[in-house]
Amino acid sequence: MTTTRGLEGIVATQSSVSSIIDDQLTYAGFDIDDLAENASFEEVIYLLWHGKLPNKEELDELKGQLAEEAQIPQEIVNHFKSYDLNTVHPMAALRTAISMLGLFDSEADVMDEDANYRKAIRLQAKLPSVVAAFSRIRKGQEPVAPRKDLTIAANFLYMLNGEEPESIAEEAINKALVLHADHELNASTFTARVCVATLSDVYSGVTAAIGALKGPLHGGANERVMKMLSEINEVENVEGYVQRAFENKEKIMGFGHRVYRQGDPRAKHLRAMSKELTNITGETKWYEMSTKMEGIVTAEKGLPPNVDFYSASVYHSLGIDHDLFTPIFAVSRVSGWLAHILEQYSNNRLIRPRAEYIGPQKQEYVRLENR
Repeated sequence: MTTTRGLEGIVATQSSVSSIIDDQLTYAGFDIDDLAENASFEEVIYLLWHGKLPNKEELDELKGQLAEEAQIPQEIVNHFKSYDLNTVHPMAALRTAISMLGLFDSEADVMDEDANYRKAIRLQAKLPSVVAAFSRIRKGQEPVAPRKDLTIAANFLYMLNGEEPESIAEEAINKALVLHADHELNASTFTARVCVATLSDVYSGVTAAIGALKGPLHGGANERVMKMLSEINEVENVEGYVQRAFENKEKIMGFGHRVYRQGDPRAKHLRAMSKELTNITGETKWYEMSTKMEGIVTAEKGLPPNVDFYSASVYHSLGIDHDLFTPIFAVSRVSGWLAHILEQYSNNRLIRPRAEYIGPQKQEYVRLENR
């Protein structure tokens, strides 16, 4: 057997959901640049689940289905209120809440194609409501009920802040949701597919994926980028910080990618949005620090920024708590997880790789009294 650490370069399955070829990301064959500039997140959800863009009737039907399922059970709200809200990370709360949602779904263990699609609708609709509800509850506020007349991006910000967002804020969140929706066989998506390949249910698959996304080497990276920028605090401190990190061989969050070699194609869209938003807020230092750091790291290490790097300053400029950055990633990526889960069910084979054994050989049992 040939061992590949981290399964790097291993092709584990076939998929029609998304692709990364020659450093270019596509969803069902549509270039991410085209989608980021033109598509609504709702259109992208439909595209990932059906392999084609919806017509108006199909899009309206999907929007209606999502609007009908956006409310979360009161039991979830009550459960959040029972937490020690000073210590619970939002990703841990989200992981538990999504698992709990399965307890309130009478179709949770019904495994036919139509039932699984209906569960996908419920999860996509409810996940933004869960994140917003937790955010408000830990601040001593009551959750805001979702509205049926808003887009997912606008509704999320409305539930988070209790007021309808400005158009630029809605545009920023919509763009971020589109850019994060799917990314081929990343760690959380692979986790979801491994889980449901056992014919476990959709809720288990998404809960498993959230557990993988929680890690700082995956979804948690954008939160750590903002922590890093906050520590640097001023543009003139960037170079010294980066050089110290180089000397101490410390990882600088938000740079490099396992798959991309010439750069993450999603980063430029959030880079532009970061520039626009920081100009509006008057806190241009976040963008200026980011671009200065990008210049140094790329020039000296050949590492371009990934999607996490500029998403941090975008979310910060929208007034979003830093530890909500990864849950927002999940609000988007659940669309891709669900696409892959449905695809896995449609042509399933148990995912069971092997491991190369490197432990001791030919050992013999020694009785307890002789050890």
